[in-house]
Amino acid sequence: MTVEGLAKGRVQVNQALEVSIQIGLAALLVVGCLLILRPFIPLITWGIIIAIASYPTFQKLQRVLRGRGGLAAVLWTLLLLAVLILPIFLMGQSLIEGIGPLATRLKDGTLTVPPPPASIEHWPIVGGPLARAWSMASTNFTDALMRLAPQIKSALPGILSASAGIGFTVLQFFLSVLVSGVLLANARAAAEVTRSLARRLFGDRGPEFERLVGSTIRSVTFGILGVALIQSALAVIGFLVMGLPGASVWSVVFLFAAVLQVGGLVLIPAAIYAFAVATATKAVIFMVWCIFVGVIDNVLKPLLLGRGAAVPVAVVFLGAIGGFVAMGIIGLFVGAIVLSVGYTLFLAWIGGTAADETSA
Repeated sequence: MTVEGLAKGRVQVNQALEVSIQIGLAALLVVGCLLILRPFIPLITWGIIIAIASYPTFQKLQRVLRGRGGLAAVLWTLLLLAVLILPIFLMGQSLIEGIGPLATRLKDGTLTVPPPPASIEHWPIVGGPLARAWSMASTNFTDALMRLAPQIKSALPGILSASAGIGFTVLQFFLSVLVSGVLLANARAAAEVTRSLARRLFGDRGPEFERLVGSTIRSVTFGILGVALIQSALAVIGFLVMGLPGASVWSVVFLFAAVLQVGGLVLIPAAIYAFAVATATKAVIFMVWCIFVGVIDNVLKPLLLGRGAAVPVAVVFLGAIGGFVAMGIIGLFVGAIVLSVGYTLFLAWIGGTAADETSA
């Protein structure tokens, strides 16, 4: 091998080592940044989602204020805090107030189940089994509590921790709204950064994918989360009018179920309870209201989805469950949107690749 070849080989090895070191340092920097930002990723992501979803309305407010972006961002942030945080805060407060007495009665062993009304036995098909199960729970519930007292006491810290987690989630929502306000106040600079990033990742199709991401976020936010909030508000009205015990707990459970697209399942036991304890007229009215709440999403979704990309319910369900496991309560909302965006981008990428191959 010639001296010139050896020199060229050394140069290539040095270049390869230099590139490897640069890639390694860049990877370490990225990993370090992610580790530092890890606690803030959920609320930053939720803040970005809120900003993108509300940007068209923010633009209208900015035009009304004659282009004063800072003032529009402040007013819009205050409005979002009133619309999003206040109901969540009130719901969380009522839920904590409902869990407190329940935990106390569990600890003291005084929690009991009242006997079932006699009318339940005359219900068709489900009346007999339901009455027997209810009677068994009413008769043996205290004994079961006494036997399970050690396990119940060990579970109390978890219940209290869940109560504290609700307060932390409200704080996360509050900070996310503030993040969205900062992004909206600097909307022009944020749009330029987003556009540059899209071009860097997707090349000439960057603007197309950027618009697709925005439309998908707005579609899922209003079509899935917006409808879930509207359904939850209507369900709360029914729970309160009916006098359902633990209405705050029912409301939170229904909200989560509505995000998962299974809110109707929560209304079934509520309707059964209404027929068990209320008059026939009141129970029938409540059941009709439950049916209305359960099917109203079929009307609201087409109106709120607009022209956004259609996302299968399975994608929303998996995103919500995965987000909840990874990020907690706020991940229930963030996960559904992030997975929907990923699904939509994947389909667009596949379709674009197929189209390019065909044209070639």
